[in-house]
Order: sequence, then C-alpha cells, then structure tokens
Amino acid sequence: MVNRSMLLLIIFLWLGGVTAQTSTKPWTEDQLQDPEALANILRSPASKQPLIFNIGPMENIKSATYIGPTKDKNNLAKLKQALSSVPKDKTVIIYCGCCPVRVCPNIRPAFELLKEMKFTRPRLLNLEHNLKSNWIDLGYPM
Repeated sequence: MVNRSMLLLIIFLWLGGVTAQTSTKPWTEDQLQDPEALANILRSPASKQPLIFNIGPMENIKSATYIGPTKDKNNLAKLKQALSSVPKDKTVIIYCGCCPVRVCPNIRPAFELLKEMKFTRPRLLNLEHNLKSNWIDLGYPM
C-alpha cells in the first residue's frame, strides 16, 4: 500500500509535469495557422485579412507589422500597445520564423499575451522549420 507521503509526492510530480507542458506550448493545435492557407488568404483581395505580427528578427511576410523579438520585454510591450485598440474577435496571427516553432523563444510570450488580452481568435503561423523553408522558398507573399 502506498503511504500518504508517497501519494502526495506522486501527485506533486504529476501536477508539475502538467504545468510544464502547459507553459511550453500555450496554443492548441486548432490555433496553428497553416502557411499555405494563410498565403492563399493574402493572395485573395476579397477575403477578410487577418492582422499579422512579425514577433521575431525575420523579414515581414505580406501585410505583417514588424514588432521585433518578443523575448525582449520592450518588444512585448510594443505588441501589447499595437493590440490595445484591436477588437478581441479579430483574427490575429503571430510568427517569428527564426527557428522551428517548437523551440522558438519569441512565440510563447507573444501568444501568452494574446491569451491574457482575451483575444478569441489568436493564431500562430506554423513554421515547422523556419520562415525561409516554410514560406519564402515556397513563393508565398512577401
């Protein structure tokens, strides 16, 4: 039989693991924006254009607003200011593109800010490798 201390330790470790997973990936799979789908939206003048923010050191894709790397608190504050007058139901897409999305130091603080500000349609451009191979090399709009 497991004693009380052991049970508490197991619960503590499990909760710590759940918290760590949540803090490293604040978006859900349905909040990932497919690059090809976004490229098609940007090529279509009749569609409702989302707001796009470049929150890294890379080049701007078509219609993106450059903020800069949001691992820097000053740039995170710039993003917050840029979003301050945006309706909460507007589709807002962020991207960095310096490295694979799973390890990027800029997207987590920016995405967490979108959630904190209560945006209902936040999206993260799913650049699995980087901006060059997942956007530029495919001829998507710059």
